[in-house]
Amino acid sequence: MSKVEIYTTPTCPYCIAAKALLRRKGIAYEETDVSRDPQIRAAMTQRAGRRSVPQIFIDGRHIGGCDDLHALDGKGKLDGILGLTA
Repeated sequence: MSKVEIYTTPTCPYCIAAKALLRRKGIAYEETDVSRDPQIRAAMTQRAGRRSVPQIFIDGRHIGGCDDLHALDGKGKLDGILGLTA
């Protein structure tokens, strides 16, 4: 199973949607709330190259945000990246 990391804020609807998709697939994820600590948000921005949330990493690879995650799923590629395909 792949390691999934997601940077979020509590009220972000895109964060909520991305986490819901991962939960529907039965994928555990490590969530980092960037809303209260500017240093953590700065570290996320440095790592992802983007300031917006969510920012999603799978096995250390930057996937992008919610739209990117859903696009991968729509193309049938997300399950393979997550290690869900046999």
